[in-house]
Amino acid sequence: MIDRELDIQTADGAMNTFVTHPEEGGPHPVVLFYMDAPGKREELHDMARRLGSVGYCVVLPNLYYRRVRDFKMVTGDDDARRIMFEHMNSLDRAKILTDTAAMLKFAAGEKAARTDKVGVVGYCMSGPFIFWAAAEHPNRVAAAASFHGVRLCTDSPESPHRFADKIKGELYVGCAQTDSYAPPEMIAALDAHLRTTPLRYRIETYPETQHGFVFPKREGMYQKAGAERHWERLLALFRRNLG
Repeated sequence: MIDRELDIQTADGAMNTFVTHPEEGGPHPVVLFYMDAPGKREELHDMARRLGSVGYCVVLPNLYYRRVRDFKMVTGDDDARRIMFEHMNSLDRAKILTDTAAMLKFAAGEKAARTDKVGVVGYCMSGPFIFWAAAEHPNRVAAAASFHGVRLCTDSPESPHRFADKIKGELYVGCAQTDSYAPPEMIAALDAHLRTTPLRYRIETYPETQHGFVFPKREGMYQKAGAERHWERLLALFRRNLG
């Protein structure tokens, strides 16, 4: 595997980014990996490497780069938690689309990357981001996945569900059984809306899980069976659509 830390230039500054892909056999289909609220960190780098090891060029940016290059979330630190939510709430659709366009431009110049069909994956806060990216680039994003995504169906004019009819790729939404950030009524409303679109999609609830269940270092939330199922579903989605 080849790992790199580099800056991708966007309209708003230098977005520090982790990129990983196999040494051989390229060019590889690109996967854009959108971080969760605790930020870009080694735990996510390891998840990116797992994706990369099966044949993808994975691009994992620090989406908080406009505010900070290196955010460290400390469990049990109320001040760090407050700052995390401030960072998270500073992001919106316009910023995410700016960053997505920059990532795609970067990937187009990489010899190891193949960008005709792109995959996107988001966790928790970035669940909405994959909807926005797939809708903005319908002829590029062939597969999109959200895991315990939040704010997927709201009254906001930027609510992800409002853009679903523009998505041409396959969509997968993996949900925790118990999740105060993504309650069952929100998921039901999302499903009801998606049924009115031509979108190819699947919504799946993972039994005996709670918000954050895919992350190995999320104490008290990680659930191995659910996390491994998440990998099974994600890799199958990408195999079907990215080659």
